[in-house]
Amino acid sequence: MAVATYTKAGNKAATPAKLDKAVFGVEIKNHQLLKDAYLAYLANGRTNNAVAKKRGEVSGGGRKPWRQKGTGNARFGSSRNPIWRGGGVAFGPTGSENYSRKLNSSAKKQALRQALSLANQENRIIVIESLAADGKTKTVAALMNKIDAAGSTLLVVANLDDKLARSTRNLEGIKAVQATYLNVYDVTNAAKLVFENAALEAVNGWLKEAK
Repeated sequence: MAVATYTKAGNKAATPAKLDKAVFGVEIKNHQLLKDAYLAYLANGRTNNAVAKKRGEVSGGGRKPWRQKGTGNARFGSSRNPIWRGGGVAFGPTGSENYSRKLNSSAKKQALRQALSLANQENRIIVIESLAADGKTKTVAALMNKIDAAGSTLLVVANLDDKLARSTRNLEGIKAVQATYLNVYDVTNAAKLVFENAALEAVNGWLKEAK
């Protein structure tokens, strides 16, 4: 499977890169695994900052609102009752909830292979021979425009150093990621995936199943 390949200057290379079928050509019979991996990524990044006060934690309510009998009203012992305005919250978040989802290593790899295969089927993958970032945003921006990868683009590199991180930090829609930190969420959401040649080799070495 050959894909469009460019030089570091943004010119079309004479020889197109070939994608490994074991990583970029996986048959997808069921999308449930992809969904599980996508939701697991979101769930594992979720924080549990929300905390609601129970009736015993809300201020006030020390006095019984009215006497038990003779008023015609329903019986109430405290104005901090959850059904009253200003009362405590029944079954609210405590801040100790665990929203994380577990997915074993082999399932994560298979889901990522599926996501990359979908990207390949949809012609969203571009390969660049190398990317020598000089720390300037305009250099990467010009290159992305030249190879028609401006916008929602995932830039996959072999080594994400400080210069490259600085070059892409302020580019809207461009996200740089090291090959070994590739995930289903980023791959699925990117309109284009730009792989450095060395990053492509790293991904193949990481995701290719041993025979």
